[in-house]
Amino acid sequence: MDKRIILSCLTMFSGAISAQQPTGVPGPSSEPIDLSNPADIIIYIVLPLCAVLLYFVWRKKRRNKGNNKK
Repeated sequence: MDKRIILSCLTMFSGAISAQQPTGVPGPSSEPIDLSNPADIIIYIVLPLCAVLLYFVWRKKRRNKGNNKK
């Protein structure tokens, strides 16, 4: 009896899982990043560096603000 329940659950979930696959969505590119394109440089190098720098500045300001309250 337990084997039938497990089998029916697996059958139902396998249909639900395959229904979740998107169609018409572009997949990942197999080509590497083209660093001669200025847009790629900005998106993949400049913006992440700015985000990291802004995080450290924000963290330092937050730490200094906490020290001034004491």
